[in-house]
This record gives sequence, C-alpha cells and structure tokens, in this order.
Amino acid sequence: MLRIANVTMHFGGIAALQNVSLDVMPGGIYSIIGPNGAGKTTLFNCISGIYRARSGSITFKGKELIGTKAHKISQMGIARAFQNIELFKGMTVLDNLMSARGFLHHYGLLAATLYLGRCAREERKCRDRVEEVIELLDLQKCRKTPVGALSYGVQKRVELGRALTMEPEMVLIDEPVSGMNLEETEDMARYILDVNEERNITVLLIEHDMGLVMDLSDRVTVLNFGVKIAEGSPDEIARNPEVISAYLGRQQS
Repeated sequence: MLRIANVTMHFGGIAALQNVSLDVMPGGIYSIIGPNGAGKTTLFNCISGIYRARSGSITFKGKELIGTKAHKISQMGIARAFQNIELFKGMTVLDNLMSARGFLHHYGLLAATLYLGRCAREERKCRDRVEEVIELLDLQKCRKTPVGALSYGVQKRVELGRALTMEPEMVLIDEPVSGMNLEETEDMARYILDVNEERNITVLLIEHDMGLVMDLSDRVTVLNFGVKIAEGSPDEIARNPEVISAYLGRQQS
C-alpha cells in the first residue's frame, strides 16, 4: 500500500534520514519507533508532503508522493493526526470534525448560499459521517463543547477523529498517547484498534510507549540517527540486540 524506497532527507549538513526503505501492507498496524531525534516525524513529514525528500521514492498505491502537494496527498487517502494538537480551540468538537471534510464537498457558491439541492444532500451525508466518528471515539458528551475547554486526552481523541472524518485508507498517528495517564493510554489503544478493525483503515504509528507498540503492532521498524536498524514482528524487535543498544546504550566492558 505504501512503499518507501531509499529515502534521504538532509537539513543543512545533518542527515535526518539516510536511505530509509520500508513497505506497509494494507489492513495492518505498522509502528515506527526509535530514540528522540531518530527521524520518525521527519519520515511522516516526507510521506504527508510537508517535507520533500532529497532522494528516493515514496509511493502510495503505486502513485509517487514526493513532489505532490500536501493537500493532494490527503485527497489520495492519507490522513494525519499530529503529535502537537492542531485543532481550532474556539470551535466545538463537531465543527472541528466537520471542517476536515471540505475537500469532499462538490457544490458551488450559489448552492451553498441557498442550502439547496446537492449542497443540502452532501451536508447531510457529511454530518452522518462525522456522527459515526463521534460514536466510534466516544465523543458524544462533548460534541457541542469548544475544544479548548476539553482535557488534553480528549483533545488527542478529537485530533484522531478529525483525521478519520476525511475517510482515509491510511492514517498516520504521531505519538497518540504522549502526555497521557494510564487510563487515557488504555482508551486510546482501544480506539486505534477499533479504527483498524472496524473501519479497515491501515495505521502507521509513531510511539515511545513500548507497551502500546508491542500490544498493537503487526510490524515494527526501528530508526536510529536517521538509519533503519531493524524491522520485524514485535517479538523480534524486543529481542534485537541492536535495538536494545539504541535505546539503552552499549554495555561498557
């Protein structure tokens, strides 16, 4: 579904990514892990069109993403939930989710002004889709609440919900449980599983919580200083000495 081949990204003299390659098959949960500064978010930025990789190839369902504008990539079926919450704090949960669907509307200014015909039909369809996401993520009680008045954990849920309302085939989720307590982390893990299993959305995940990664993931790739050092099942990654070294440091003799 997603093929990343020999992707390299530099910032001045610093190589953030060096010849990184990986394949993501449809229907699974795929995690990218690594210490801080390993290049994980940079890779997400290259996939979503925020950065343009210096070399290599990124294809989604056979179509090249490098050089494609970010809004076009989202229209191709890739949505993203950001690590730093990027919501409209003064708008309600419902309005935040509705705002993500603008590119799915196909009516002109006159129809929108009069709220007739295609506009009315598409707005009703849009509202139905948003309500499905609200129910999936248990946001019913706060649907009319301004996002800025919600707890951090609920805002992270809304961030994920906004990505889902775009009806993606793949969602990129950057550190969904950072800053959360244990109960919020367990809830988010359940929501991610529901997104994958009930909505059949492929999940590409960045996360530092190794318990969450090992419980949810089908495959795991490990980056360190911009280089892929391991790839495999969660069990294989947990036993990999190079991965252990990257996280804990090499034992001194």
